[in-house]
Amino acid sequence: MLSNLGLTVAKAEDGEAALSAFEQGNPDFVCLDIMMPKKSGYDLCREIRSRSPKVPIVLISAKSEEIDKVIGLKFPAYHVRHPNKSLWILHQFRTAFEMWGTEHCDLSPDPEGKVIRDSIDSVERALLPEARSIFANSKTVADRLKTHCGIEVPPLYHPPENAEAFEAGPLGDYLYFPSRINKWKRQDLALEALACTKREVKIRFSGLADEPAYFDYLKEKAKRLGVERRVQFLGRIAFPEMVAQYRGCRGVLFIPEQEDYGYVTLEGMLSSKAIITCADSGGPTEFVENGKEGFTSEATPEAVARSMDALWESDSFAHEAGKRSLTKYKELNITWDHVVDSLLK
Repeated sequence: MLSNLGLTVAKAEDGEAALSAFEQGNPDFVCLDIMMPKKSGYDLCREIRSRSPKVPIVLISAKSEEIDKVIGLKFPAYHVRHPNKSLWILHQFRTAFEMWGTEHCDLSPDPEGKVIRDSIDSVERALLPEARSIFANSKTVADRLKTHCGIEVPPLYHPPENAEAFEAGPLGDYLYFPSRINKWKRQDLALEALACTKREVKIRFSGLADEPAYFDYLKEKAKRLGVERRVQFLGRIAFPEMVAQYRGCRGVLFIPEQEDYGYVTLEGMLSSKAIITCADSGGPTEFVENGKEGFTSEATPEAVARSMDALWESDSFAHEAGKRSLTKYKELNITWDHVVDSLLK
């Protein structure tokens, strides 16, 4: 089937030969039979994963044990065929869809990129509708599925890890922006907005940079904009400290570009904090109505700065927006019980 789609396929008769083929070919996708001779699919999967953490792997088997239900989560594993399959799509292969042709796409410049993209598209359209039920982990992901595959599905929200640990606290004197540090999360926009504020707004960032050069760029930018004394980069912090930062902040700042879901928003809501996000931030906008749970502004320094100033100027709004955030979280029934019940129906 894969060859018919125009893909180059390397075959191996046993596990040792498969490992050798993987090392020589550096494939984009791996399909393993669990019962291969010399080295089982399970063992080979562990070896491949230790060397290449991101390469997609699908395990197949002719074992006779009957599997009652399959629940697919991510590309390409959710293509596995089964008569009783449900899908909870966390994200598709984004570089083949909404990221195609953008600066963030590493597939479109590839000479075989369009062939790969078309192959992925045809497989998605053919195999996804086989599922008895399909959900997405956010409306943002659901909208992409409708746009690119013509499939309408409802969002099924899930809680962040250790959701019960988050709690409300007094209004602090800083905005908290926890996240991986990279261009997608737009810490640079936060710094530009900070330079436009009229109030003495402060921001605490936590998280590690994907690229040291980008982190150096941010520090230099803060200095150049004259806001370095109002910015703290906390780096990677332990979970209890992160909870404390949420509890003690005035509000949560999270302004990524087209986030799939965004645990930061949910963690802020659980901490009863107002949220500042942007209209093009994707997942976070599903939880923040402008002027209620916080602010949803345009993705410009001036607009984000106005949201920062507004949150700084009114203690009463910051308190009420925080309360509304927690109320909305509870009303949406964001629990694992709800997720599991929905997927097993």
